[in-house]
Amino acid sequence: MGKAAEGQIGVADALVRSAFLVNAVYGEASRGFGLTPQQGQLLCVLRPQPYGMSELGEMLGLAKSSLTGLVDRTVQRGLVRREADPRDGRAVRVGLTEQGARLADEFYDETCRRIEKLPSGLGTSERERLAGLLARVVLDNRVPEVFAEPVVPGESPAPR
Repeated sequence: MGKAAEGQIGVADALVRSAFLVNAVYGEASRGFGLTPQQGQLLCVLRPQPYGMSELGEMLGLAKSSLTGLVDRTVQRGLVRREADPRDGRAVRVGLTEQGARLADEFYDETCRRIEKLPSGLGTSERERLAGLLARVVLDNRVPEVFAEPVVPGESPAPR
């Protein structure tokens, strides 16, 4: 993970440090909304639709007990609700309340605004190249979509 050349760092170091940078911005934005980073992530995951607990556990990389605690605390705040799964009466899905949906949208917009500033020193073509390369890394590694860009009515969703 050493320096490849003066002023440059290797891929592993760059990715790890980028993850720390994004996590710090995410945590800072969460605190600004009175959320834990995990609650902010849960709200963002639930923006498009409700999910079952097992799906949420996989997407968020959480064990069942940790996810249950996170959902319990977020239910207590009135931001999410548990609902019966229409496909399986024994299963539970988690969805946003009206208050949760409003907060999720505000949090998502603010977090995007902050993260978009991170590569502010890059030109337009460099930003596009960075986005393309990162998208390949994410897609090649099948990273769950936990921070989805909203689909604009009348437009096709971005390819996955």
